[in-house]
Amino acid sequence: MSGGSSVIRRPAFEKSNVELVHGLWANFAGSKTASAYVDDSDDADLVNGHRPETPQSIPYTLWTSMEDDVLHIPSNMFHFRGLSEERSQYDITVKLFLLPQASFHSWRQNLQEAVAAVLDELEVESFDLLIVSFPGISFDTSSEESGGCGSNNVDASEQELLNFILDAWQEVGLLQSKGVVMKIGLAEFGCERLQKFLPRTAHRPAVDQINVRDCHVLPQSMMSFAKEEQIELLTHNDCTNILPQGTLRDILGDGEHGAGVLAGPNSKTKGLTGDVTPQWVVKYTAVIRDRGVIENKGYFASAELSNEAAR
Repeated sequence: MSGGSSVIRRPAFEKSNVELVHGLWANFAGSKTASAYVDDSDDADLVNGHRPETPQSIPYTLWTSMEDDVLHIPSNMFHFRGLSEERSQYDITVKLFLLPQASFHSWRQNLQEAVAAVLDELEVESFDLLIVSFPGISFDTSSEESGGCGSNNVDASEQELLNFILDAWQEVGLLQSKGVVMKIGLAEFGCERLQKFLPRTAHRPAVDQINVRDCHVLPQSMMSFAKEEQIELLTHNDCTNILPQGTLRDILGDGEHGAGVLAGPNSKTKGLTGDVTPQWVVKYTAVIRDRGVIENKGYFASAELSNEAAR
């Protein structure tokens, strides 16, 4: 189940979860409206023999598509792909959010799916920077300021999480080795976590992206450590859990502002049944290098419905 790419032009300071949700709502509404003008030769999805007149009454089957047991929301026929200029004219940055509800064991597959979706959308063979945000990781400014980078303490749960991250990171390194990604990066890794991570991987991150919340100055210990390890520090305003399960249910449900893909207790149109579980969200940005202009920006989201895989 995938939210198709939405080109969103909003203020840079807006939080990514708000941007994503508004983008999905707008994209779904636009695709439903566009589906009303699609050729009427196939009567299977007509309502009482007529094309639906209101967006809320349009069956999801008219504006989505199924491929290899994957439901694409909306169908790819409702948007244009690619870039307007040569690939060499762009800096393309991709950030993947692996969500808390996804299984650790699915992370490598999630990485492959998300990267493939962006490459296909932009019709390119590579991008410049891939940043991966892992669930359960947060940057604690107060801890960094007080503890510095000297502690080697790590509890069992943290060690287990790090093992899963290192396993998924092998896939990131493979993408870099193949030339699909030029630079790779992490999100929310402080000094102590980096000290545990770096000696155990051959694929060193070039970037560490930190959410400093309301703090505009990174701790000195963090800046010194990053400089020593030749890691570029970037800041951001993204949410780690960018797409909570309840939010996705509301977006796809049959409520007043829902897309009508998922059936509800009082549904007037046919919809899918089952529990929907978000797996990952990927955000991409294509900037024209010599002008510093964002030409293409969007998101893809993936979820599983009950026992059947969907994206």
